[in-house]
Amino acid sequence: MPASYPPMIVMGVSGSGKSTIGLALANALGLDFIDGDDLHPRANKEKMAAGHPLNDEDRAPWLEIIAERIGAELAEGNAVVVACSALKRRYRTQLVSYAPSTVFVHLSGQRGIIAERQSHRNHEYMPNSLLDSQFATLEPLEADERAIVVDLAQTPDEMVRFVKEKLADFAVA
Repeated sequence: MPASYPPMIVMGVSGSGKSTIGLALANALGLDFIDGDDLHPRANKEKMAAGHPLNDEDRAPWLEIIAERIGAELAEGNAVVVACSALKRRYRTQLVSYAPSTVFVHLSGQRGIIAERQSHRNHEYMPNSLLDSQFATLEPLEADERAIVVDLAQTPDEMVRFVKEKLADFAVA
């Protein structure tokens, strides 16, 4: 059954719930889950922990690792759900290079809601101070991108149900 779903990247700014919703979605669909944060090189983690946002050069090798993982899963006939910020169009283009059928699930919400959620978590290397840089970097999805936009005002269960319903538009034969 997993091959009946496209690979998915749950995207959004830090604190939007990518890991939580990505894992819940993967569990609901019977797919494997990969947290992109786990694939960051040590230098990236150290830079963010020091309060410095990553630049395009920092992100490129990390995005390549994620893209290769998605492609490898797809080559084995498996869809996968990945949590990854995917803030810029060029990052999303790189991420789908090995799997053009990938669907982006954008967790979208007001900065205040996300800041409130972020204040209640203790992330290993992503300080709350970087939220503004995340919003500044975020580029809206474009019409030609395969995507589902999810409103963060919903509960996690509602978000997962919404995505499951919308996935019918992207079914894999």
